[in-house]
Amino acid sequence: MTNHGFTLFVFISAVASTTCRDEQDFCESKVCNEREFKQNHFYTNEKTYGEIPLTLSHRLLDALPLDELDGPVSRPVRGCVFSESRPTPLKEPLTLAAASQFGYWAGQLGDGRAHFLGEYTNRKGERWELQLKGSGKTPYSRSGDGRAVIRSSVREFLCSEAMHFLGVPTSRALSLVVSEEPVWRDLFYNGNVIKERGAVVLRLARSWFRIGSLEILTRTGELDVLRTLLDFIIEEYFKSIAMNDPDKYVVFFSRVVNETAHLIAHWMSVGFAHGVCNTDNFSLLSITIDYGPFGFMESYDPNFVPNTSDDEGRYSIGAQANVGLFNLQKLLEALKPLLTSDQLSQCRQTLREYSQTYQQRFHELFKAKLGFLGNQETDSYVIAFLLKLMEDTGADFTMTFRQLSGVTMSQLQTGSIPPSMWALSDLLSHEYFRDWVQLYLKRLSRMESDSDAARQHRMQGVNPRYVLRNWMAESAIRKAEKNDFSEVALLQKTLTEPFVEQEEAERAGYSSKPPSWAQQLRVSCSS
Repeated sequence: MTNHGFTLFVFISAVASTTCRDEQDFCESKVCNEREFKQNHFYTNEKTYGEIPLTLSHRLLDALPLDELDGPVSRPVRGCVFSESRPTPLKEPLTLAAASQFGYWAGQLGDGRAHFLGEYTNRKGERWELQLKGSGKTPYSRSGDGRAVIRSSVREFLCSEAMHFLGVPTSRALSLVVSEEPVWRDLFYNGNVIKERGAVVLRLARSWFRIGSLEILTRTGELDVLRTLLDFIIEEYFKSIAMNDPDKYVVFFSRVVNETAHLIAHWMSVGFAHGVCNTDNFSLLSITIDYGPFGFMESYDPNFVPNTSDDEGRYSIGAQANVGLFNLQKLLEALKPLLTSDQLSQCRQTLREYSQTYQQRFHELFKAKLGFLGNQETDSYVIAFLLKLMEDTGADFTMTFRQLSGVTMSQLQTGSIPPSMWALSDLLSHEYFRDWVQLYLKRLSRMESDSDAARQHRMQGVNPRYVLRNWMAESAIRKAEKNDFSEVALLQKTLTEPFVEQEEAERAGYSSKPPSWAQQLRVSCSS
């Protein structure tokens, strides 16, 4: 155990907000000194100085090779998993506010602005790895400045928490610190450079290793380091796999394939598009990491692309499952030098089963969204039919399913949808909506022991009323840039209970039709 003086470490491959309950876990952890947090965790205009004393475990650094050189000078790095680097302090005063890219090998990426502090164990015995994002240059910064801006930091701070409380595996974020330090960004890569304010997010994950962590080692022929790292990952994060099992890499690959399929199906069930599904952004533990130009789909559209930098729509929401398969193929290529021919054949068979695994999980999740119990042959058709109607009418994805959770069978039968159910009202205009309703009601009627109230209760537990729409994040960002963190705080509070109707959130319009200006919003990789 090391009482850390802030010499931090960065991963060699590319690399988010907890609420009060997790901050309490952090404070009461076995290896962290106590500290107090104000109830709302937002200190508008309060200037903060000094260090937070942490006692952290550097188990990873003891087990894995470290770069012989230190310092943030950009350079090719070989023969190691971590490099040593010191964060660059933000200018005071500070405000506490709360691999393969686009289908092509991109060479050494690495953490160009993230520093790994170490890990802590909370009161539940869970181990979390702590990382600063926006904390300065590293050997992997290339031409970057190592900083992050308020805009992207608020988005990651809020979305990682939103995803957690939606039940989607994700990294978390513990705090957001904002500086007056100027950071220059070309937001849409059109030559229009603007001055923004710097920020640092303290984020957490069970592990920050991703597919790119292994991919780069195979690409550079560092097979000894590859085996060392892979063995460490299996021993530490895949406890059920026996280290003396000769097929341990096959079992590991099968686990990653299955969990990745489940993760992407879960994304789809809440209308989440990651935006940049590169291998360096895909976790080996199948959790959502690296929140950049993401977006929650509003009008249902399989071609929805949240990232304006993605001109070809490679990472559209409807393409995410196929991109997941591509990334898993790259993982298999990385593992290939360590596999026998028979083991390679087994892994290829696992990869062929990926689509079926994904479709099965997608089917299960959308059955739950419609309140179905048991299995019927027509279930897939009923789901697909509804999605087609939503696509044709541009019906809101989140609120269509949420309002189906509140409407009664009688209201559906008679077509008497209340005006307040604006998403369902959009569907009413479709010429085939009545046909779908009849199929849906017929399916519900087969659940003889069920009741309308029970169905509604089940559906309201899986169909959120609130997600982090881009316009909501943008509204909070505009205020935060003026040192007003009230809406960041409101969104954080709202998104911890996304399935529960909340008075403040309703007044803010978070379940209403998006404002007209929301259609003009654009997000990019610039952060």
